[in-house]
Amino acid sequence: MTAALPPHAQRLDHFMAQANARYYASTPLLSDFITAPEISQVFGELLGGWAAMVWQGMGCPASFTLAEAGPGRGTLMADALRLITRHVPAMAQAQTVHLVETSPLMRAAQAQALAPYASPIWHNDINTLPDGPLILLANEFLDALPIRQFIQTDTGWHERYVADGAFHLAPSAAPTLPDNRALEPQTVVELCEPALATARWLGQRLAHSPGAGLFIDYGHASTLTGDSLQALRHARHAPPLEAAGEADLTAHVDFTAFAAAATQAGAAVYGTETQGAFLRRLGLMERTEQLARTATPAEAATLRDSAHRLAAPEKMGHLFRVMALASPFLPPPPGFTKGPAT
Repeated sequence: MTAALPPHAQRLDHFMAQANARYYASTPLLSDFITAPEISQVFGELLGGWAAMVWQGMGCPASFTLAEAGPGRGTLMADALRLITRHVPAMAQAQTVHLVETSPLMRAAQAQALAPYASPIWHNDINTLPDGPLILLANEFLDALPIRQFIQTDTGWHERYVADGAFHLAPSAAPTLPDNRALEPQTVVELCEPALATARWLGQRLAHSPGAGLFIDYGHASTLTGDSLQALRHARHAPPLEAAGEADLTAHVDFTAFAAAATQAGAAVYGTETQGAFLRRLGLMERTEQLARTATPAEAATLRDSAHRLAAPEKMGHLFRVMALASPFLPPPPGFTKGPAT
């Protein structure tokens, strides 16, 4: 029999949402980890170039939203806007920059980083972005969204709850998997409802209004099973239920479920591609060498090391994957070798 839940037990996704809200509101900016935009300026420049090509494929609308979800310190968007301002001035004139960010600390840093290029408009939720043509960038956004976990036991399905720093189980209905496959007992299944809601919202929007969204995150191309919840505290891995609000909680992204939700909502889905392959197709090595030619030997070595870190299979190149959602009536977005997922 399943023991009764403690009266103060929380569903795992509720626990994760509250813990991360406290963490991002109080922790020095990205002090426990480093993201791709902080590794090399080329990352943000390439995504700015990607956005420019998508804008041109949209017919160069005279007014559109350029948005980023989970913009960190603002480094990615600043690097993207620098490239757009210099090389695609008509796009710079047409765009309004919107950022999906709830942390006051992060918003202050973003305002400072983007000051030379734009006065961003902030949103607490992605679905409040304005109507009209949209280009959305999201690097390491989905992984921080709260997940639910389910376990198939000998007595049926149970869901994980959290109380007193430990997991507790409560009977539940079976989760719905994108591929409807049978699972072995004791298998952990993760469900990220906010990610699926994002896919459905964006898919419905892109089915009728021109645009595209680019998602880069660590995860799997096939349906994800197994416990992927992890925590970083003081730049080290830590037990995920320990010291709630003092650690960054994340989980691997189930790109299969995300793609299925977006497709059902009407979007064309491209990918996933590995981050390494995607960045190489956009010109990672060529731009790195261009910068290295005018840099000091030490700076050039750092640039090349950074490119290797972003693209090498044993580094971030295979751990991170890239998926695009686009309007089905637009050309395929750059960087993807396959047509829309079906």
